[in-house]
Amino acid sequence: MLEGKAKVEDTDMPLKMQMKALNIASQSLDLFDVSDCQPIAAHIKKEFDERYGSGWQCVVGSNFGCFFTHSKGTFIYFHLGTLNFLIFKGATL
Repeated sequence: MLEGKAKVEDTDMPLKMQMKALNIASQSLDLFDVSDCQPIAAHIKKEFDERYGSGWQCVVGSNFGCFFTHSKGTFIYFHLGTLNFLIFKGATL
Protein backbone atom coordinates (compact mmCIF):
# COMPACT_ATOMS: atom_id res chain seq x y z
CA MET A 1 0.00 0.00 0.00
CA LEU A 2 1.08 3.54 -0.67
CA GLU A 3 -0.69 5.15 2.27
CA GLY A 4 0.49 8.68 2.96
CA LYS A 5 2.05 8.97 -0.50
CA ALA A 6 -0.94 10.54 -2.25
CA LYS A 7 -0.96 14.21 -3.19
CA VAL A 8 -4.33 15.82 -3.88
CA GLU A 9 -3.97 18.43 -6.62
CA ASP A 10 -7.58 19.65 -6.79
CA THR A 11 -10.92 18.65 -5.29
CA ASP A 12 -14.33 19.84 -4.22
CA MET A 13 -15.24 16.57 -2.48
CA PRO A 14 -16.06 16.43 1.22
CA LEU A 15 -13.03 15.31 3.24
CA LYS A 16 -14.54 11.92 4.16
CA MET A 17 -15.16 11.12 0.47
CA GLN A 18 -11.63 12.28 -0.41
CA MET A 19 -10.18 9.86 2.12
CA LYS A 20 -12.31 7.05 0.70
CA ALA A 21 -11.05 7.87 -2.82
CA LEU A 22 -7.43 7.70 -1.70
CA ASN A 23 -8.04 4.47 0.19
CA ILE A 24 -9.80 2.75 -2.72
CA ALA A 25 -7.07 3.89 -5.14
CA SER A 26 -4.38 2.55 -2.85
CA GLN A 27 -6.19 -0.78 -2.51
CA SER A 28 -6.60 -1.02 -6.27
CA LEU A 29 -2.83 -0.71 -6.72
CA ASP A 30 -2.47 -3.76 -4.48
CA LEU A 31 -5.02 -5.70 -6.56
CA PHE A 32 -3.90 -4.83 -10.10
CA ASP A 33 -0.67 -4.35 -12.04
CA VAL A 34 0.27 -0.66 -11.98
CA SER A 35 1.01 -0.77 -15.72
CA ASP A 36 -2.59 -1.80 -16.54
CA CYS A 37 -4.67 1.29 -15.73
CA GLN A 38 -8.04 0.16 -17.14
CA PRO A 39 -8.82 -2.43 -14.44
CA ILE A 40 -7.67 0.02 -11.76
CA ALA A 41 -10.07 2.67 -13.07
CA ALA A 42 -12.89 0.12 -13.44
CA HIS A 43 -12.42 -1.05 -9.85
CA ILE A 44 -12.51 2.51 -8.48
CA LYS A 45 -15.60 3.37 -10.56
CA LYS A 46 -17.40 0.24 -9.35
CA GLU A 47 -16.61 1.03 -5.71
CA PHE A 48 -17.85 4.62 -6.07
CA ASP A 49 -21.01 3.55 -7.91
CA GLU A 50 -21.77 1.08 -5.10
CA ARG A 51 -21.06 3.53 -2.28
CA TYR A 52 -22.37 6.81 -3.70
CA GLY A 53 -24.83 5.86 -6.48
CA SER A 54 -24.29 5.41 -10.20
CA GLY A 55 -22.79 7.89 -12.63
CA TRP A 56 -19.16 8.01 -11.46
CA GLN A 57 -16.27 8.26 -13.90
CA CYS A 58 -12.62 7.42 -13.27
CA VAL A 59 -9.50 8.09 -15.34
CA VAL A 60 -6.16 6.60 -14.31
CA GLY A 61 -2.81 7.05 -16.04
CA SER A 62 0.45 8.89 -16.15
CA ASN A 63 -0.31 11.23 -19.06
CA PHE A 64 -3.78 12.38 -20.04
CA GLY A 65 -5.78 15.50 -20.71
CA CYS A 66 -9.46 16.00 -20.06
CA PHE A 67 -12.33 18.43 -20.09
CA PHE A 68 -15.57 17.58 -18.31
CA THR A 69 -18.50 18.86 -16.29
CA HIS A 70 -19.11 17.36 -12.88
CA SER A 71 -21.70 17.53 -10.14
CA LYS A 72 -20.75 19.85 -7.29
CA GLY A 73 -18.89 18.09 -4.49
CA THR A 74 -17.88 15.03 -6.54
CA PHE A 75 -14.50 15.84 -8.07
CA ILE A 76 -10.98 14.84 -7.06
CA TYR A 77 -7.66 14.80 -8.92
CA PHE A 78 -4.63 13.31 -7.19
CA HIS A 79 -1.30 11.51 -7.67
CA LEU A 80 -0.48 8.20 -6.04
CA GLY A 81 2.85 6.64 -6.82
CA THR A 82 3.52 7.14 -10.54
CA LEU A 83 -0.16 7.40 -11.50
CA ASN A 84 -2.65 10.25 -11.68
CA PHE A 85 -6.27 9.66 -10.68
CA LEU A 86 -9.32 11.65 -11.71
CA ILE A 87 -12.65 10.68 -10.16
CA PHE A 88 -15.88 12.59 -10.67
CA LYS A 89 -19.61 12.17 -11.02
CA GLY A 90 -21.01 13.49 -14.27
CA ALA A 91 -23.34 16.47 -14.11
CA THR A 92 -27.00 15.94 -14.84
CA LEU A 93 -28.46 18.27 -17.41
